[in-house]
Formats: sequence, structure tokens, C-alpha cells
Amino acid sequence: MPFKKNGAERPTIEAVEPRAAIPGGDFQVHGRDFVRSPRPTVLLGDMAALLIVGSDNYVVARVPEGAHRGDLIINNGEQASVPYEVAVGVPLADSLHPVANPAVDEKGVVYTTFSGSRGQKTPVSVYQVDRGGTITPFLTELMNATGLAFDRDGVLHISSRFDGIVYQASSSGAMSVFVEGMGVATGIAFDPDGNLYVGDRSGTVFKISPNRQIYVFATMEPSIAAYHLAFGPERQLYLTGPTTSSFDSVFRISPQGEVEVYYRGLGRPQGMAFDVDGNLYVAASLAGRRGIVRITPERKASLYLSGPNIVGLAFAPGNEMMVATSSALFRVKGTVAGRPLP
Repeated sequence: MPFKKNGAERPTIEAVEPRAAIPGGDFQVHGRDFVRSPRPTVLLGDMAALLIVGSDNYVVARVPEGAHRGDLIINNGEQASVPYEVAVGVPLADSLHPVANPAVDEKGVVYTTFSGSRGQKTPVSVYQVDRGGTITPFLTELMNATGLAFDRDGVLHISSRFDGIVYQASSSGAMSVFVEGMGVATGIAFDPDGNLYVGDRSGTVFKISPNRQIYVFATMEPSIAAYHLAFGPERQLYLTGPTTSSFDSVFRISPQGEVEVYYRGLGRPQGMAFDVDGNLYVAASLAGRRGIVRITPERKASLYLSGPNIVGLAFAPGNEMMVATSSALFRVKGTVAGRPLP
């Protein structure tokens, strides 16, 4: 029997979608007995969420700035529901300008960029954020830092869309040229053999061998900028290039350089990462909702995390997800385990 107090039933939360959000993102809550006064109230921990939609069996609540606990409670004016656990992203750093995925080393240290507009020289190009949230300048003499990726030896590589160079940086921040002549270099990713793949904004994907020989690996349509790259299972390279369309694609490229559409139907797909089960996570919009979309190996898509202005993500030790917006970095705990680096 439903719990009653003074004749009123306690609100019951039956499902929440998606399972995670950052401030500005929305939770859609399904259940019953949400309304006994004119409007229900929604709490995330001890903070009130902004009610977007409120009915007796359906609520949409927006995550407020400053929220950090994931206990969602609905009060119908007379009683409160049992807390429902969700994941809420906590800000790690702000005043940034990422344009792609952050990168995480084996110790859980996060690297993210202040990219700037094309041709803009910023005081700091790449920042280092430790697990305690301390942010430290890491690289300074680099224009328009764009893509970030670690090789098998843990060396960080950084693309510059300004000069078409991919740089590498030692753990102390000493920078050197790894390869140049990459056009408008954007996305970068390593395969299991140590080959580096570099996306050019004109749609060309270059392959650079460990001895730095350069090959043209694949060519996209001129309208598709090879802006974001990620390696998935079976040595397949995945690529996104956001356009003004609301029906963009994720592309998959075989080891032989053959291009196919992997999934179509996303709005402005950007940074990508895989979990240990082969699910692909993409910063994109799905059915008009912005956040991080999860695409299963069967190519079924759903919104995994809700939030505005997300450009990329990376998995970190301890089942954590690092989410980069166009101006900040968030840590989301209690998510899924990421796929190990190739």
C-alpha cells in the first residue's frame, strides 16, 4: 500500500532521465503523486532546482549552479519522496576555452585548453588540473591549442589549428614539434600500434607512423571537418565534424581507410570517448536536448548526461567522467569505466 500521511499519498519517483547532468542541464522525472499544492518542489541535495514542467506524474527540473549532491527529492506540498540517486557534475575549473576533449593521464590528472579564437595568443595554452581541483598552467607558447591525446608512453600531444603543427610535451611542460604540415590540425588520436591520426578541418585525416612518416589515411567530403577523433573497438577510428545541421553524423573509418556513417541524427556532435563495454559517448544534441549522448554497439542512442555548451569528455580513474564545456571543466562521479587508451 502507498504510504499516506493525513490522507495524502507520498510522491513516488519511478524513473529519471538522463542519469547525470551538470548545472544548466535538466532531469526528466516520471512517477506519481507529485502535486498536492499548486506546484511541486524539487531538491538536489539541499538546493532547490528550477521547475521547468510540473504535473502529477511528470516533472522537468533544471540543475542549479552550485549543486553538488545527487539526491533528487520531490515534495508535493505535503510530503517528500524517497531520495532518488542521480549524478551531478561538480565544477573543477572555469575561465577556460576548450574546443575538444580534455585528456586524462594514468594518475587522473586532467589536461584542458584555453584555445582562443583563430590567431589569438593566450597567456596559457594548456592547463593541468589535479584530482584535488588545483589548476596549474602547463603550456604557454602554443597558439590555438585544439586536440589533446596521450601516446603509449604517456607523452601528451597537442594539435594547433593555427600553424598545423602537432606538438608533444614532457611531464615538466617542455614542448617540441612532433609533426608539421597538417593543415588546420584539429582532432588527434593514437591507435594501438602507436600511429597518430590527425584531422584537418578540410576533411583529410592524416596517419603519422611512430617514425613520423606521413600518409593520407582518409578523405571526407569537403563539408565535413575532421574536428574530433576517437579510437574504438576493433581498431576503428570514429570521427565527428559539427555543422549547422541538426542531423549530423558520427563516421567510422576502417583500418583500410574506408569511411561509413556509423550513426546519423545528432546536433553538432563534437568530442567522443568509449567505455569498457564499447559504448560511444558523444558531446551532441539528441532530439533537441544537449548533453552527452550514449550510442550502444547496436547503434541505439540515448541521452546519458544533460548540460549546455558541452564540447568534449574523457574518462578518468575511479569511474569518473570529465566533461568540458566551452568555458569550464566538470567532474561527474559514479559513472562508468572508460576504455583504456590504445
